[in-house]
Amino acid sequence: MKTIDDLEVAGARVFVRADLNVPLSGGTITDDGRIRAAVPTITRLAEAGAKVIVASHLGRPKGAPDPQYSLAPVAERLGELLGRPVAFASDTVGDSARATVAALADGQVALLENLRFNAGETSKDAAERGAFADRLAELADRYVGDGFGAVHRRHASVFDLPARLPHAAGGLIATEVGVLRQLTEDVARPYAVVLGGAKVSDKLGVIDNLLQKADRIIIGGGMLFTFLKAQGHEVGASLLQEDQIPAVQEYLRRAQERGVEFVLPVDVVGATAFPDLKTKAPADPVTVPADAIPEGLIGLDIGPESRKLYAAKLADAATVFWNGPMGVFEHPDFAEGTRAVAQALLDSPAFTVVGGGDSAAAVRLLGFDESAFGHISTGGGASLEYLEGKELPGLAALSDEETA
Repeated sequence: MKTIDDLEVAGARVFVRADLNVPLSGGTITDDGRIRAAVPTITRLAEAGAKVIVASHLGRPKGAPDPQYSLAPVAERLGELLGRPVAFASDTVGDSARATVAALADGQVALLENLRFNAGETSKDAAERGAFADRLAELADRYVGDGFGAVHRRHASVFDLPARLPHAAGGLIATEVGVLRQLTEDVARPYAVVLGGAKVSDKLGVIDNLLQKADRIIIGGGMLFTFLKAQGHEVGASLLQEDQIPAVQEYLRRAQERGVEFVLPVDVVGATAFPDLKTKAPADPVTVPADAIPEGLIGLDIGPESRKLYAAKLADAATVFWNGPMGVFEHPDFAEGTRAVAQALLDSPAFTVVGGGDSAAAVRLLGFDESAFGHISTGGGASLEYLEGKELPGLAALSDEETA
């Protein structure tokens, strides 16, 4: 895979596919982590004299303009972080985009409107995607892929556009791939994996692959209740995917056969109603043994004894990958499990990787110093699919031909 060192960019129009898919509340950015992650590559290109055209998606608009998903607030924040103006095009390939790009001088930066405002970006029809990629290609002379959070998508700006322009990987993607290789090739052991989040179905593929690589798999979040049920325990009113119980039982059997340790909580914190995440009103939490969850109780976090157990299981690890919170971390009554795992990673001498998505958001929300972790990924879904052993379309597109 080529890097931007292999591209001649001075005086060239360089299209940078970033991942600026940040959370918005009433037009206000609530977590700018992905914007900050995009800044080094954009800065490097601008300082090298490129005319930098940044593009991204935001949210899931339906292939047409939708004001609630506009990237206008992102353009303002990106300019603040870059310390230079960012021109904003109010469309993707229309009159505004062409005029905005044409007005760029060497070293200047523009941001196009949300790529998903055009149906061709996400179309399953290769011809429709290709037609949109053709129009994007008219805006640029070079392509830099730097939106790691989107490389698992076969979208026009991620997969089709690199084939139309001399291309390379940006610094963020190069770093992400290097880190993920450390999790899959010649891994320092013991290798512990912490998996959380709501649904076990979202993690089956990565569990399947990690059974061949990890020494220890630690389970939290809503998915833990399917594991408890698979062991024959009642889970009250907790989140449960009954259809996944046979698959979980098979993974537990295979883990035992291979000598991989599965670690499940010994206690959980719950409530009789789901907490209000807007008001953060007290939720009257109760702690119960994991094998004795009463009827009507919703499990919402791992308990205090489980936090100690999980910290102990991480203390001797040499490599740790963490994807998914341990509970409803957005509410203070159910954030302590996630906080405990984050602290255990900080206390460990291991190479620690936080696998993007809600895990990265939790690190920031709970006030941890991001630089204290080995690596915080910008792409939760992309990280998981890489660890599943899948080919990621965006990475394949950056590797398939010579750059110029």
